[in-house]
Amino acid sequence: MGFKKDFLWGAASASYQIEGAWDKDGKGMSTWDHLTEKPGAIYQGHTGKVACDHYHRYKEDIALMKEMGLKSYRFSISWPRILPDGIGKINQAGLDFYSDLVDELLANDIIPFPTLFHWDFPYELYLKGGWLNRESSNWFAEYTKAVVERLSDRVNHWFTLNEPQVFVGLGHITGEHAPGLKLQKRDIITIIHNVLLAHGKSVKMIREFSKLEAKVGMAPVCNVFIPADNNPRSIVAAREAMFSNNNGEHFSGWSNTWWLDPVYFGEYPKDGLLEAEKYLPPTWKEDLKTISQKVDFLGNNHYQGSYIKADEKGNPEHQRPEIGEALTGFNWRVTPEGLYWGPKFLYERYSSPLIITENGLSNKDWVSIDGKVHDPQRIDFTHRYLREYKKAAEDGVEIEGYFHWSIMDNFEWAFGYKERFGLIHVDFNTQKRTIKDSGYWYKKVIESNGENL
Repeated sequence: MGFKKDFLWGAASASYQIEGAWDKDGKGMSTWDHLTEKPGAIYQGHTGKVACDHYHRYKEDIALMKEMGLKSYRFSISWPRILPDGIGKINQAGLDFYSDLVDELLANDIIPFPTLFHWDFPYELYLKGGWLNRESSNWFAEYTKAVVERLSDRVNHWFTLNEPQVFVGLGHITGEHAPGLKLQKRDIITIIHNVLLAHGKSVKMIREFSKLEAKVGMAPVCNVFIPADNNPRSIVAAREAMFSNNNGEHFSGWSNTWWLDPVYFGEYPKDGLLEAEKYLPPTWKEDLKTISQKVDFLGNNHYQGSYIKADEKGNPEHQRPEIGEALTGFNWRVTPEGLYWGPKFLYERYSSPLIITENGLSNKDWVSIDGKVHDPQRIDFTHRYLREYKKAAEDGVEIEGYFHWSIMDNFEWAFGYKERFGLIHVDFNTQKRTIKDSGYWYKKVIESNGENL
């Protein structure tokens, strides 16, 4: 037993990273449009104003997806392209673009899998306080309704939020990402609660207004802790690290349980409440009824994990990286076992079917003299990770899909166009696309349903 017959093999992208057309056809400004105007904020002053020009080239891109044999495509919808002011008047041209995108995907037998929020927050709502404003959950619900009413006659798979830990942490704690803020703990706890409330209200909107029977989830990035050896004590220690509130550190908002327990159990974890409860709004217990709307699957963006052993007292102890360990172009650790232990631990705790919503690596890719893009590191990386994911399925973890990050090279946030994650190479000067060796390798994996791994 490995991957089930209807397993969703796909690749992923995000609107701001590929679409371009940043102010075309009535689109409003996002906080990422705003941040790229700040000198020094983005590598070499890069912006997403053109990016991969997917807005104008989506048919060409979908043809390449078809050539690669993708069964599904996870893309995100730009909130300010639908509602230029974040709320109020709907921009029909924006909805038309995504409607046409969905039609083109379906015409090529590719299942559309939209994510409602992948970080391009409307600038006009940022001026109203952004996620700090409790009304943000109602703003997001209004936006959700507009999208679902237009697309749900053809779309029945949805993600609400992508990597909320990151857009909160890097966007509001360190200031590396949009909107570029460095807030205090009180504000961060308020934002997290509002974001979770937005997720819950979005799920309710999808259920209420979807024309097709909807399947809904969220796509967090989960901290994955891997047993450093097969000692049962190490396994227990890794599981404990995975589900403790920041592994004993002070509250920072990166805890798996602080984000997921409210969704699945309708409660915040006790070890987090010890520090955070005093900052939660008076309505927080009542809000949990909305936050804990039933979801159908748990997405997980996974790139790297940390190795854990038990110390003399049985407590989790982080293992220092080995000298000369394998690193990606982004200097992220290569830890394939994370795609076994992460899904295993998450499934044990939440009993929810899992989808890997992002997995891949930044690599130093270029077009070779023969006109091809040879990226053996990406093939080896993906092969190693998928073998572990397949092992998780064989051990009883219910998994429904895998989305490689990313479908094409794109705007990598604060790193601009420096990092290349794509299965398709993009020449950002000419917009020429070239499927990499890894894209053709992935096609064979899809054709065999992972049996060739």
